[in-house]
Amino acid sequence: MAKWAGKYVIGLTGNIGTGKSVVRRMLEHLGAYGIDADALSHRAIARGAPGYQPIVSAFGRWVLSPDGEIDRVKLGRLVFSDSEALMTLERIVHPLVNQAVNFLAQRATQKVIVIEAIKLLESSLVANCDSVWVTYAAPQIQIARLVQKRRMSETDARQRVNAQPPQEEKIAAATVVIRNELTFEDTWRQVAGAWQKNVPTAFQGAPAPVSETRRTPTQQGEINVRRG
Repeated sequence: MAKWAGKYVIGLTGNIGTGKSVVRRMLEHLGAYGIDADALSHRAIARGAPGYQPIVSAFGRWVLSPDGEIDRVKLGRLVFSDSEALMTLERIVHPLVNQAVNFLAQRATQKVIVIEAIKLLESSLVANCDSVWVTYAAPQIQIARLVQKRRMSETDARQRVNAQPPQEEKIAAATVVIRNELTFEDTWRQVAGAWQKNVPTAFQGAPAPVSETRRTPTQQGEINVRRG
């Protein structure tokens, strides 16, 4: 159960390239307050942030780019090929992310909060969730999205996908599974249906006109985010 009084908390997770951010934006469109824990982890290691110096101390200055920022591409290649390095990174970053999530959740005015986190199930955040939503996409779709949207090489994309736990492990812990493989509209129908079925009416707020929240939003308009 959520530790934030008066809130219904959705934990949103899924492997890389499965479209978590799209689903989070859809839930925000339906009235939830979205927290992107993965983006918070990036901020936590920015130059001057609390995680910056511990990472430089743990991995060395070779992970820095010419401007002194941590080069996430270099760091990513290391940690996704070395499980011990990944655990070291997570020990540094996860507590900082949890602090930030708690700060934002306590101050949110919306009754529903969605926390997007690729490592949700491996972190203490999951204990604060009333339901767990998992996004799924076939591996070949994940790889194609990483190549197209993140400009990764196919080799790097395949390595990132293969380095993650089997999607079935997340699905086994899910309250809701969103198969994010077909059209934007298909994904929206799944999300809107799951919202109505799983989020208690008392937390949904007053019903909005059909012309507003129940119509399919446009990817270019209300929900302007890359798939994957």
